Amino acid sequence: MLLNLILLIFILGILVFIHELGHFLFAKKSGVYIYEFSIGMGPKIKGFVGKDGINYSIRALPIGGYVQMAGEVYEDDNQIPTEKFMCNRPWYQRVLILIAGVSFNFILALVLLFFIALIWGTTNNKPIVGTVLEDSPVEKAGIVPGDVITHINGKRVQSWDETQLRLIINSKNDYYTFTVKHSDGTTEKYDIKPEITKDEDGNETKTFGVGVDTTIHTGFVNAIKYAFTKFAIVIDTMCITIANLFTGNLSLNALSGPVGMYSIVDQTVSLGIANVIYLIAFLSINLGFVNILPFPAFDGGRVLFLIIEKIKGSKVDSELENKIHTVGFILLMILMLYITAQDIIRLF
Repeated sequence: MLLNLILLIFILGILVFIHELGHFLFAKKSGVYIYEFSIGMGPKIKGFVGKDGINYSIRALPIGGYVQMAGEVYEDDNQIPTEKFMCNRPWYQRVLILIAGVSFNFILALVLLFFIALIWGTTNNKPIVGTVLEDSPVEKAGIVPGDVITHINGKRVQSWDETQLRLIINSKNDYYTFTVKHSDGTTEKYDIKPEITKDEDGNETKTFGVGVDTTIHTGFVNAIKYAFTKFAIVIDTMCITIANLFTGNLSLNALSGPVGMYSIVDQTVSLGIANVIYLIAFLSINLGFVNILPFPAFDGGRVLFLIIEKIKGSKVDSELENKIHTVGFILLMILMLYITAQDIIRLF
């Protein structure tokens, strides 16, 4: 348990460091005055002042990090030269600083996915039926290995990740409609009712009885293709997840916080180093994706205000913007507390 906890802290530390490093490097390159570069939140564990006059610190809670820059929203220090406030830098520099963290997370994910594919090889991302369990709902319906699943409940699917997500999302009926393309080119629809089992905690598991194609593909070109394809697939599934959270087809209970992530790390470690590296890549994409959402307090929310500034031809009222970001941050903390509570309840 202790080793898994240390691994989780290490993973979160890497992701936060890479994200904040992006902000830090672009802010420093743009001439913005930087007070502190911190990994983690809360009480300071260790810190020092660099030759550049910046405070570098590690803080107790591995749930985030930050680069504290002068004038992120408005001029806030009368001892700093006016041109060193972020709010006074050219528009394009402010945008680059804000998106740099997300960009670094995405680059990290692409690099990790590439090395996974290069070292261990990959299976096919396409939703090709590899195996069908005997007496399963899928076999009884008539789907066979080699068939390609093209739609679930009328929604197009282009990967196994997306297929699995569509099967998790609640269906308006007690069955799911599979649209399948056979090897002879013909297309057919099947209404399949999953077998539902419950564990001792009352959690439901839906079983369809279909498995992926496990053929391994190797090579340098395949590794490059896999990295970008898998990256796009994860982004696509996250967009679907966000959309279905808003429509109510997915509940907030489907989300996980730090406690839920611990359980995932525990399961992943048992599957080997390749899966641990994939988890880091997956979480890095998640961190980047969430941060680029146009919601107050996120990087994307700040970029949204810069876009509004560009459209209207003048800056948004700094006090109003700051209040909106504060409210957004409070709402995010409430959401995080709720998700964490749900994670703890699931543990016990």
